[in-house]
Amino acid sequence: MGHVSGDSTGNHPVIPSLKAREQPELLRKFSPRFRLGPGTIQLYRFCDLLSGFLICAMVVFSPWAFGTTQAWSIWTMNVAGYCLGLLLLVKTVIRRLCGYHPPDWRGQTDAASGWFRPEVLTNILTILTAAILAFTLISALNARATWQPYAASFEYHSCLRWLPHSLDSGSTWFAFWQYLGLACSFWAVRDWLLGRAGAEELVAAQKATSPDTRHPAFPARMRLLLWLLAINGALLAIEGIIQRVEGSGNLLFLVKPRVNPGAVTQFGPYAYRSNASQYFNLVWPLCLGFWWSLHRTARQHQRRHHLLLPLAALMAACPIISTSRAGAIITVGIAVAAVLFLISAQVLFHPARAETRASRRLVLAGVLLFLVSALSLGFAMGWKTLAPRMDEIPAGYTQREEMYDRARPMASDYPLFGTGPGTFESVFQLYRISTDTYWPAQLHNDWLETRITFGWVGFLMILAALAVVLLRWFARGGIHAGRRFVVISWMALGGCLVHARWDLPFQIHSIVFLFLLVCAVLCVVSRRPA
Repeated sequence: MGHVSGDSTGNHPVIPSLKAREQPELLRKFSPRFRLGPGTIQLYRFCDLLSGFLICAMVVFSPWAFGTTQAWSIWTMNVAGYCLGLLLLVKTVIRRLCGYHPPDWRGQTDAASGWFRPEVLTNILTILTAAILAFTLISALNARATWQPYAASFEYHSCLRWLPHSLDSGSTWFAFWQYLGLACSFWAVRDWLLGRAGAEELVAAQKATSPDTRHPAFPARMRLLLWLLAINGALLAIEGIIQRVEGSGNLLFLVKPRVNPGAVTQFGPYAYRSNASQYFNLVWPLCLGFWWSLHRTARQHQRRHHLLLPLAALMAACPIISTSRAGAIITVGIAVAAVLFLISAQVLFHPARAETRASRRLVLAGVLLFLVSALSLGFAMGWKTLAPRMDEIPAGYTQREEMYDRARPMASDYPLFGTGPGTFESVFQLYRISTDTYWPAQLHNDWLETRITFGWVGFLMILAALAVVLLRWFARGGIHAGRRFVVISWMALGGCLVHARWDLPFQIHSIVFLFLLVCAVLCVVSRRPA
């Protein structure tokens, strides 16, 4: 653990190696400001338990609430995120001011030196998170205009041009409240994953002098989160397939959406099939990497983890069944790359534990069976409708490139601070050639839309935050994760980022939430635990 361990009362032990005159100074440095009592510890445990319950509820709720695309579902997730932030604040106050150090998986990082340490990367990510939120808040407060939809006109305000400013304050305020909830959720998930479950705390107490940061196939909380994602994703896949076969065009058999009312344009709870494919392409690689990690550490009599393979194959087939062109291409690309990577890693790198030749062949057979099953199911149920759409790719993406060309002047006119987060729809109308020009709510190019709305300042901050997340695994200390799980998780994020070049995954709350959930997992794992 990355702190000086103490007893349950918050008093810190004297370190024998220190000279007597050095001990009082160290004790003053780490002495708590408030007394730590049993009630405070119980409050901490209650907040931690409630955080776990809220996180699991949000994971299940987010995709099933029609992809969290409506105002009511977005605000539900926002409020849940604020609650997670408040619970995290209470836990942080108890840790910092009362000197409570619960057992966790952070691990000792004293051996690391320089800036490339987990705590340094965490501080950088904290600063970037605060900077992105501050950028959005300043843009809303320092708005240059507000779009009045009923009057179909802009109401202009005075603003400071040298600060971030929005061209539609209402849209930027809505974006700020979403980003605040997402930021609270990300940091709360990260903190919760680093905590230990009850049984793990007992083990830590028995090894208080030298806590072991390794855990067979991840700690209990991470296993719970990954199993929940896998099972929930598989249920979504089953519902989506049944709904596609039924063909009524009612989302979850309940509601016919105003946009994309046809069954072939939807999938599962998502009114836009491409969004459904983006969600599944984030979940199933995580599920496949989780299966591999469990199998590497499973004992001979343990077989339950093999259930993850058919779940991953079922979810991997869904982007093809949904007939999303980009989703199908990215699915095939990730699946082939992941399987080739796993097979090459199994063949080239000697396993840490001795494996029989039969066992290794069984693993390779399981990986190949996953690939064959996923592609066979997907193409059997979706290729008949998908094939004609594949022939239309050049014409379809030519039309989108024309739309991008009309939007690029927006980025040129507002290069530094952009038009303001969330303002693309209201501002794009000013760049239409005529009233007959298509007026999209989203650009179907999240890279360009982010640069338009955030400018280079905000865009680079977002890229820097993502870079810190990807670098975290190389820093020492935290939960041990092998290269296979991490690389496949990177593939999932990479697939979503590639899809964002021609579509809008980061305009959908449930997909952004899942993307940040994967980032939170990557922020607590390391190739070398302390």
